[in-house]
Amino acid sequence: MASRSTTGAGRRPAQKPQAAGRQGHEGKPPRHNGAPRRIQRAEQARQARRRKVWIRTGLAAAAAVAVLLAVFLTGSHGGSGSYTYQVGQPGPGASAPNFTLPSNMGGTFNLAAQRGKTVLLYFQEGTDCQPCWTQLQAIQRDMAGFHRAGIDEVVSVTTDPLGALRQAAGTYGTTIPVLSDPNLAVSHAYDANGYGMMGTSMDGHSFIVVGPTGRIEWRADYGGAPNYTMYVPVPTLLAQMRAGMAAHAAS
Repeated sequence: MASRSTTGAGRRPAQKPQAAGRQGHEGKPPRHNGAPRRIQRAEQARQARRRKVWIRTGLAAAAAVAVLLAVFLTGSHGGSGSYTYQVGQPGPGASAPNFTLPSNMGGTFNLAAQRGKTVLLYFQEGTDCQPCWTQLQAIQRDMAGFHRAGIDEVVSVTTDPLGALRQAAGTYGTTIPVLSDPNLAVSHAYDANGYGMMGTSMDGHSFIVVGPTGRIEWRADYGGAPNYTMYVPVPTLLAQMRAGMAAHAAS
């Protein structure tokens, strides 16, 4: 009789080994090793770092804007409030140096010919300084306020040539005479070019009141370091000017 093979007889078929990482029965999801979560956490950390950089950049930009704004809206020494100023020489009580300069309105302006009047000299940076011309517009709009404060005439002085001054006056609609001092002769005489953003090559933002006798009654150099103010609100300018003139009269 042929013998029967006993291979596999009476044995249970061998079970296939379970795949690594799986549970022992069908239908239960495999267990993760944690790598995707680590990747997610790393990406979140990168995004958080980016947000911090953006915030720091935004704060730095805001600070820069604040500094630039302060440059236009504050002064340096003297005065009161936010718009402080320096007082250069010649100052209150000194004789105002006489001068004759050509005007953008035609003809010339001679300071000595104004005796008996109170004249406000406004030294400014010139045609490239938009806030300076905005200042001139503001003064022109409230000329009545300056007359009430005792000012008879207002003239501005810059180092620009007459042609450029006429063009700027037309652009800004100003009728206050602007005098051309291209060689800085008058600017040096009043040291008005010592209080600006451009070194001594241009004037800064200086106001000088010359009284009826030819003596200086008030002076404010707003444009000096460290703030280089190039615009002063007219109410502030008038208040400080009145206070300074009153102090000079009482001295």
